[in-house]
Amino acid sequence: MQSFFTFRGISASSLSKLLKEQLNSLRERLFPRLWTPVSTVRTCASLSSHSGAGPVWNLGRLNHVAIAVPDLEKARAFYKNVLGAEVGEPVPLPEHGVSVVFVNLGNTKMELLHPLGSDSPIAGFLKKNKAGGMHHVCIEVDNINVAVMDLKEKKIRILSEEAKIGAHGKPVIFLHPGDCGGVLVELEQA
Repeated sequence: MQSFFTFRGISASSLSKLLKEQLNSLRERLFPRLWTPVSTVRTCASLSSHSGAGPVWNLGRLNHVAIAVPDLEKARAFYKNVLGAEVGEPVPLPEHGVSVVFVNLGNTKMELLHPLGSDSPIAGFLKKNKAGGMHHVCIEVDNINVAVMDLKEKKIRILSEEAKIGAHGKPVIFLHPGDCGGVLVELEQA
């Protein structure tokens, strides 16, 4: 079929093809992630985000940042009265040796930790850090048991033999900070 329209000596079909090529090139440079072919998306979605063979589990959202405090009421008052945050009531967790208060920050929480007794891990932390400070970060996982098995295979030290029930009524486990860039990491079942 012959084109009757020309633009500067280029037929309409050639111009159309040239414009499509230019738009595709521009689209790929500006929006590469939005225009990934479906087959590529399916392939990537089926791959684990973890290196090596092993059980599949996924990290979720940041659940909370925990802060050890020497005076729980003073810390509660600061976050509530000075910063205007929504602050919960103290909850004793004798199995963990702490009292906790959650500070709701909308998209995540802070957990204020205060020792229950001198043998609490938080008491030891506060002996070294008199004013208190950041104690750990908690990240949700979709399968804590599989995560623990996989992390043990990867030689990440776990601080207890099995998960314990945490402040949210869900299983939690702590990873050794020496294996996590100096940060105490808590994993919580989502």
